[in-house]
Amino acid sequence: MTDFDVAIIGGGAAGLTLAHLVGRVNERRGVPLDTVLIEAPPGPHTPPPRTWCFWERDGGPWDGLLSARWEDLSVVGGDGTTMTSSAAPYVYKMLRSTDVEEYVRAHAGAHVDQRSLFVTALADGPEHATVTASAPDGTREVLTARWVFDSRPPPRPLPARTSLLQHFRGWFVRTPDDAFDPAAAVLMDLRTPQPPLGVSFGYVLPLTRRTALVEYTEFGRTPLTTPAYERALADYCERVGLGGVEVTAAEQGVIPMTDARMPTRAGRRLFRVGTAGGATRPATGYTFSGVGRQARAVADALAAGRVPVPPVPHRPRHLAMDAVMLRALDTGRVRGADFFTRLFARNRLGEVLAFLDGDSPLRRELVMGLTTPVGAMSLTTAEHAWHALLGRPGALRRG
Repeated sequence: MTDFDVAIIGGGAAGLTLAHLVGRVNERRGVPLDTVLIEAPPGPHTPPPRTWCFWERDGGPWDGLLSARWEDLSVVGGDGTTMTSSAAPYVYKMLRSTDVEEYVRAHAGAHVDQRSLFVTALADGPEHATVTASAPDGTREVLTARWVFDSRPPPRPLPARTSLLQHFRGWFVRTPDDAFDPAAAVLMDLRTPQPPLGVSFGYVLPLTRRTALVEYTEFGRTPLTTPAYERALADYCERVGLGGVEVTAAEQGVIPMTDARMPTRAGRRLFRVGTAGGATRPATGYTFSGVGRQARAVADALAAGRVPVPPVPHRPRHLAMDAVMLRALDTGRVRGADFFTRLFARNRLGEVLAFLDGDSPLRRELVMGLTTPVGAMSLTTAEHAWHALLGRPGALRRG
């Protein structure tokens, strides 16, 4: 006998979004889907509270929970040139994970069971999948479900030509006097000291006139130590005139930026969602928008009675372009600060955001490509195409 219709493993952005939308499916169908949301018990396996930033058109599904929103954005080039414009037709938004978690739990409904368990094994099957787990006291539990969606990170890195990390640390700061414009944010400030490969930048997301989230970020192969992030943040605050701020909280994280293929189907009834299912955009590390598209597609399939295979929420051409950019950064063919300075200086901000969210037409993307270092990017594109050809089964065999 199947215990549940749907099992969701992990209570991060992907798991919470999917649990919320499955609840909406119950309302649409009239026939409830019995669902279980399985999360690790509080402790070292539970991620700390964090912020999720993304851009979308106004009127999004989480607008009632936003911590902040910005319509005007700035990018500061490596030479100090500031490029400021409206993000239209988008709005840049911030959510707190604790607010989303509280909301989803409060509105889950009677048909969403919430369990604190360590998942130890998954097994596929013709009629249902089996989830084996242990409770905090060591008790073994076995659950079955028609469909299982696993949002946990893969246990080991997937094969890839290029694997970088977006790694960062942020400070929530308070100033004694007014220092910020709550309506405007600095999306990328490239005046930070640059690493030999990849790129580093700071950004400032004001919450009030006296509070903001200030972060230091790198795209590179290896994260820094916490003391190194602290030094970088202190240096950046000094550069932007925020020396001596009061730090009220901090957050730190690592997001994969890779050209690895991430299939979303792991079996007949087992699926991967979130970062593990390719929701992260490789060129940016942004995940939340991809998670939303993926979860909506799953919810629509469940409502229609179809097999709910999660889609990879990025177009193949965008994944190919991202692979080229990551390779160019990792080989040092392009200098990251120069690349992003040119990109934002020569294109309208809203058009860049449209491309990075997969919402731009191919014609505009080709024109945008001409504003990047054409020689280095063309060489890397040719190299990428050659390796893709060599990796295709039978590609070079004679008939």
